Amino acid sequence: MKIMRYLEQKAQGMVEYALILAFVVGIAAALTSSDGIKGAIEATFEKVTTTLNTASGTQGGDADSNNPK
Repeated sequence: MKIMRYLEQKAQGMVEYALILAFVVGIAAALTSSDGIKGAIEATFEKVTTTLNTASGTQGGDADSNNPK
C-alpha cells in the first residue's frame, strides 16, 4: 500500500511539472509571436506616442522643436 501511495504522489508531481512547463511554453510563444502580446504592446505604445506628439504639437522628433527659447 505504501508503494502505491508513493507512485501516485510521484505521478501527481510529474503532471504538475508538465502543466507548469506547458504554461511557460504558451507564454513564451505568445511573447515571441508577432501577432501575439508583443504586437499588441507595440501597437499600444505607438498609439500613445502618436497621441502625445499630437497633443504637444509635434509629429516626431524633439518635443521642444516647436517651442523656440
